[in-house]
Amino acid sequence: MTGEPGSRQTQPGLVRTLVDRFGHLVRELSKFATVGGVAFLIDFTLFNYLTSVRGVEQVTAKTISTVIAATFAFLGNRFWTWRHRKRSHPAREYALFFFFNGVGLGIAVACLAISRYGLGSMWPGVFQTPLADNIASFIVGTGLGTLFRFWSYRRFVFVEAGTPPVREVKHDRDHGA
Repeated sequence: MTGEPGSRQTQPGLVRTLVDRFGHLVRELSKFATVGGVAFLIDFTLFNYLTSVRGVEQVTAKTISTVIAATFAFLGNRFWTWRHRKRSHPAREYALFFFFNGVGLGIAVACLAISRYGLGSMWPGVFQTPLADNIASFIVGTGLGTLFRFWSYRRFVFVEAGTPPVREVKHDRDHGA
């Protein structure tokens, strides 16, 4: 039985502790992933439309599709994911968001360029294909860029209003000695 001396703590106690400690982060990450998923679909669809239907060069198409998807992501993250956080000057948030998104874009474009032009110069039949472009851009590039974006948006763009107070722990040193 639980609660007796020497017995193990029950899992609900551990689960409750983890939820209390990390629940807000899980909620933020879930909303960030939802907004990012929709932005990803916008990016993916527009990139493939521009390259396949309109004949736009791959890196140019990726840049255009990412800028449009990023605009959607800014609005979704500002007004849903981190709506509970303090709002600073909107121009500051927007500028920082697009700066860090530019870094994320650079990560995705670098992955595409390395695949298409670096590896593609050695193995064109493998790395200069629509499938390789999509894997390099959307799986590798977007994956790495997303990790960077979540960290940077949370740390620099949509900042906390302040550090939450820490409960004071009182040690009674007069008793038990």
